[in-house]
Amino acid sequence: MPASFNPTRRLLVKGIAAVCLLSATRVGFAAPAQMVAVRVWPSSTYTRVTLESNTALTYKQYMLTNPKRLVIDIDDLNLNATFRNISTLVKTDDPYIKLIRVGQFDAKTVRLVIELKQDIKPNLFTLKPISEFKNRLVIDLYPAQNNTGDDDPLLALLNEFNKGQLDDNEPPVTTTIQKDKNKIIVVLDPGHGGEDPGAIGYYKTREKDVVLQIARRLRDLLKKEKNIAVHMTRNEDVFLPLIVRVEKARALRADLFISIHADAFIKRSVRGSSVFALSTKGASSSAANYLAQTQNEADEIGGVSRSGDHYLDHTILDLVQTITKSNSLILGNAILSKMKNVSTLHNSRVEKAGFAVLKAPDVPSVLVETAFISNLNEEKKLKTATFQNQMAKAIFEGIKEYIKLRKK
Repeated sequence: MPASFNPTRRLLVKGIAAVCLLSATRVGFAAPAQMVAVRVWPSSTYTRVTLESNTALTYKQYMLTNPKRLVIDIDDLNLNATFRNISTLVKTDDPYIKLIRVGQFDAKTVRLVIELKQDIKPNLFTLKPISEFKNRLVIDLYPAQNNTGDDDPLLALLNEFNKGQLDDNEPPVTTTIQKDKNKIIVVLDPGHGGEDPGAIGYYKTREKDVVLQIARRLRDLLKKEKNIAVHMTRNEDVFLPLIVRVEKARALRADLFISIHADAFIKRSVRGSSVFALSTKGASSSAANYLAQTQNEADEIGGVSRSGDHYLDHTILDLVQTITKSNSLILGNAILSKMKNVSTLHNSRVEKAGFAVLKAPDVPSVLVETAFISNLNEEKKLKTATFQNQMAKAIFEGIKEYIKLRKK
């Protein structure tokens, strides 16, 4: 054996070479992105397609005709079974999407083709990870023409929002709606929706579903009152930014605004119904502060295409009129007094916190926590028609009581 041969040294050199090769594979040759979930959220207002991946995606988009279609090329992505499944998620009654095709265009590019039923204005943007969501590429499809009537200004508000045109320097939203002075305009706001499920219970009950059911039951009760006109910020499974919910109430010249929720807390033992009003000076309790923080994350979870929100910053709080705040407390107390007959109260007084959705300066507003979906017993109740009807009836009676007591 040659004197220069050293088996220990040779093994050492091999080991170092292997480590270097491994390092080069991991760092120098990064693995392609992987799609972990795909979702399609159709609605009458707009359709949202969400692509969720383990790393941030880069893409290029094109609009083509004959037939009308939106083409999106996604870089450094390998097509997997999760992404292939997107073609099965398109519903026949989707007003904007006819079909979706996806394929491996080349070794490093996946091409997504969305064939359209009508002319659309696409709005694409990315979202960083938050809550249980990873990186997301969001594709919003708006109709090219605003075909909605003046009685529903939501579409125009959504378009203005995505253009960055809604802020606190703008005058109040104007509309051609002729307000009937003999009717009280009530706006119901079922929380969350679409990409934002809200809180999820142990048995997988989603907040966005149960609050929409309660809101519909309450709407049906209010419709029977001759002196009340009722509207909903959403009546389908669609995501709406917080500011659009607020601005719809203002555009409709609402006399009161009720946001309906079924939230969660870090302890499953926490239970009971609550009513919240806006606070401009901090929360009335640590629990109120926690709930406000979770609700105010709705835009980040649901997905908003621009950062910042001037309308909801501190300057707008200075505009909140004294009579609006006073009437909000009257409304909250009236609802609480009725809710105690059908549910345990988490707090016997109206709590206060900085809920973004309550910040309309000229509309008395409250947020109703119907129950804690994180509590096992209350989650079961929230799913029943009996409890939903009882809660709707309690809020309904509270509204009627408020109409008698409000300051004009």
